[in-house]
Amino acid sequence: MSTLLETEITRSDMAARNSLFIDTSGWAYLVDRHNPFHDAVRAVYQHALHQQRLLVTTNYVIAELVPLLASRSRIPRQQIFTFVDALKVAPHIEIIHIDPALDAEAWVLLKARIDKEWSLVDASSFVIMTMQGMTEALTTDHHFTQAGFVRLPTP
Repeated sequence: MSTLLETEITRSDMAARNSLFIDTSGWAYLVDRHNPFHDAVRAVYQHALHQQRLLVTTNYVIAELVPLLASRSRIPRQQIFTFVDALKVAPHIEIIHIDPALDAEAWVLLKARIDKEWSLVDASSFVIMTMQGMTEALTTDHHFTQAGFVRLPTP
């Protein structure tokens, strides 16, 4: 699994390029080779690496990912830990930590969109994407489209 994360690309090479947000489902389907979305998600991921895009995620996404992989995908916990440890040190991946100020902004957004069934993780992702000028997310979650972002792979 760690070979998916390995690359010779440095963060400074990617800083000037368009970043790609990776949501929980993006990481989950990248790891779970038995999922029907795996090949499409892996293709988008590999293309992003080829384009030297900085891949951005959050600690909230990772917190949501660990139990998802263990319960739904039945990935062994040690394999999950190895994957997350690799994410944390990969030079082409930036993990943004949701601090109290970002959490408060996400909470305001969540309450403002009472018509949507977004989670706090979704809302925090939307706040980060907006702040960083990101338009695309590697996800299968239709909430990203509702929020005005482009889902990759395209449904």
